Amino acid sequence: MPIELKMPALSPTMEEGTLARWLVKEGDKVSSGDLLAEIETDKATMEFEAVDEGIVSQILVAEGTDGVKVGAVIAMIQGEDDAAPAPKAVAAPTPAPAPAPVANIPAPVVSSPVNDVPAQPKKPDLAENDRVKASPLAKRIAVNKGLDLTAVAGTGPNGRIVKADVEALTGEGRSAIATITSNASLRAEAPVAKPAAIDTDIPHEVVKLSNMRKTIARRLTESKQQVPHIYLTVDVRLDALLKLRGELNASLESRGIKLSVNDMLIKALALTLIQVPKCNVSFAGDNMLQYNRADISVAVSVPTGLITPIIVDASSKPLSKISTEVAELAARAKEGKLQPHEYQGGTASISNMGMMGIKQFDAVINPPQAMILAVGAGEKRPYIVDDALTIATVMSATGSFDHRAIDGADGAMFMKVFKELVEKPLGLVA
Repeated sequence: MPIELKMPALSPTMEEGTLARWLVKEGDKVSSGDLLAEIETDKATMEFEAVDEGIVSQILVAEGTDGVKVGAVIAMIQGEDDAAPAPKAVAAPTPAPAPAPVANIPAPVVSSPVNDVPAQPKKPDLAENDRVKASPLAKRIAVNKGLDLTAVAGTGPNGRIVKADVEALTGEGRSAIATITSNASLRAEAPVAKPAAIDTDIPHEVVKLSNMRKTIARRLTESKQQVPHIYLTVDVRLDALLKLRGELNASLESRGIKLSVNDMLIKALALTLIQVPKCNVSFAGDNMLQYNRADISVAVSVPTGLITPIIVDASSKPLSKISTEVAELAARAKEGKLQPHEYQGGTASISNMGMMGIKQFDAVINPPQAMILAVGAGEKRPYIVDDALTIATVMSATGSFDHRAIDGADGAMFMKVFKELVEKPLGLVA
């Protein structure tokens, strides 16, 4: 019988994508592992491989189509053993209904302790689950386990239900709704209003937003609305670090490795997170995640926006390894070839605009992370050294901290340790 080819979820958070290009046409024979299409997610363009063998009998979604929902049927494959190879007409998929506004999801009323909540949830209406603001993975788990999501308070961004919320419902057969109702305030917020259309007679062009730009706009708006930022700035003397960098590059030249200042700052940031663990956290409603490893998201500018490939466990890697990984990840980021695990996650971020001459700036936190370090340009400035005025190479670094999870004193300690590591950089190679 015909096989439905559905829009895949190419990342845990993907809900829709753009079918950028078909790599096959109707009538083509495909085998498992063959490339079928290129799909643009919010961060990258990824190749979609065939799982089944057969003949492409019908393409239902044209290339270039935006907003294709995960799970929507995009093509049909006729099995080679089917008696009737002629494709049967298939109606175009009905677009999935838009998720209900966050403000309209009623907060669950909990009038008794968790232990008094009935162990068995009622049989869910699948259509109701489809209208709930939840990740595709959370919806699939709920359907498989017969769970009703309509009364669940999500702990994800803007009250979105995520995998952990669904798993909480299944713990020993008891509902955990009472433990997550503190997030009701996030759900109760009105959805972000779209800007009104601009009526202007100024000559202009209308530029369609890419999926990446839409995601950046949404996530940064949520961050500034929901995350109380506190900004702390220190001036850091770079002379010792620049001297060490020159010496290291001389020794690494034969291996084709050239350290950048940013490579060394990534290592310094990672070591600081390990030394000041109160800043290596994420805020999660009634809980806080305390990370035991420093995974650094590095902001990289690409033609369609900004992406943050991750240096995993940066505190334990030598500078040469960090330099090599940053170069490789940045190159593939600009080509749109990063895999989801290479840019999703991270425990803190660094954004360096010093190469553009920016002296100092305040960066927006990338949730669920609780901090980001903004690095400005190193420049010659008057500086006091041993009570004497001299000229030194100085940069300004600003930490943005999520004040729900990180106190000002802890943020100040973080910036102090970071400054000391950079000004006495032998600790970066110890």
